[in-house]
Amino acid sequence: MAKRQIIRIDEELCTGCGLCVPSCAEGALEIRDGKVRVVAEMLCDGLGACIGECPEGALIVEEREADEFDEAAVERRLEQIGRVQAEPEATHHHGGVACPGSLARSFSRPETAEADDAPPSRDAESLLQHWPVQLTLVNPMAPFLRDADLLITADCAPVAYRLFHEDFLQGRSLVLACPKLDDAQAHMEKLAEIFQAARPRSVTVLRMEVPCCSGLTALTRQAAEVAGLDVAVQEVVLTLSGERQGVLVGR
Repeated sequence: MAKRQIIRIDEELCTGCGLCVPSCAEGALEIRDGKVRVVAEMLCDGLGACIGECPEGALIVEEREADEFDEAAVERRLEQIGRVQAEPEATHHHGGVACPGSLARSFSRPETAEADDAPPSRDAESLLQHWPVQLTLVNPMAPFLRDADLLITADCAPVAYRLFHEDFLQGRSLVLACPKLDDAQAHMEKLAEIFQAARPRSVTVLRMEVPCCSGLTALTRQAAEVAGLDVAVQEVVLTLSGERQGVLVGR
């Protein structure tokens, strides 16, 4: 142990809002029992980047005896929670306030047995393997994207297709986007960043049959060309009634 600067949390002031959690680049903070806690002293560098995000003033940098800061432990922690050291895309702000809901997370899922013709039971477990899923919020450097089978789906598709998890999501990393209502150019640029950084081994676009939705496939293929991704983009089209209309494979 050594005398150094480290974060202290005033539990009386802390409301457990979590706004400080994504601002800690080392992953040293988490919410437990309704309060923010320091996971381990060795993870806190004592620089206080989290302080300005607390609306209650519950975070304080103090000098005291504490375990020395351990960068190797930080790397293990970030890998454990599915984050990377630098996440400029992973924390988004709304009105100057950090959004803790955009913090990258990976979920461990058990191997699923081969599906039969029976529909999933009401208590069947989700097959989602990570968070976030909205393309705007996803960090191109997120570990769950690397060498992944990537599913790029229109926002409406999971609602229209009843067995979305079993037939499309299982074993894939997911991003959601709408080429009609969102910024299509921004989505293309973001996908190009993902393709360059993650080099997915397969890319599938799941979209609705409406003409505006075809833009999702177009911008995905444009992004793959920009990134120099040598992977065929598979397109699956759903009818408005939720049935598969067809599967197309192309660049």
